[in-house]
Amino acid sequence: MKFSKHIVILATALMLGFVTPAALAAEAADPAPNTQQAKGSAQISFAEKKHDFGNIAENGGPVTCEFVFTNTGDAPLVIVSATASCGCTQPKFPAEPVKPGKTGKITVKYLPQNRPGEFDKTIKVRTNAKNAKKVSLRISGTVIPAK
Repeated sequence: MKFSKHIVILATALMLGFVTPAALAAEAADPAPNTQQAKGSAQISFAEKKHDFGNIAENGGPVTCEFVFTNTGDAPLVIVSATASCGCTQPKFPAEPVKPGKTGKITVKYLPQNRPGEFDKTIKVRTNAKNAKKVSLRISGTVIPAK
């Protein structure tokens, strides 16, 4: 009786799509998939995490800097996002994964127009790196007012 009950439950699960024949075959072939070794991980290392523009002219147009990083891991590094603390700061980051041993860059543009005085802005970077899921980059400087 118990055997036929199991068959009915299994047949119902198959019909409803809860279990596929491929999943049953995979389970039979490898009953403990969580015991396998991890394939590796991405690691990120920045040359610098701060940039000081010094004195910049308000009417001199946007200024940019680059934050160069290296994937020191053994799996592709993905920059998930790079967001600035305000709209005057515009980061750009690689859309494609960075291969192990290769470098990439995050370019940050600062718009000084109508922003005289000192500034200190943060760019929050999210990655798939095992050593740094979140990284904070900073830019600073002083905008000299237009005359």
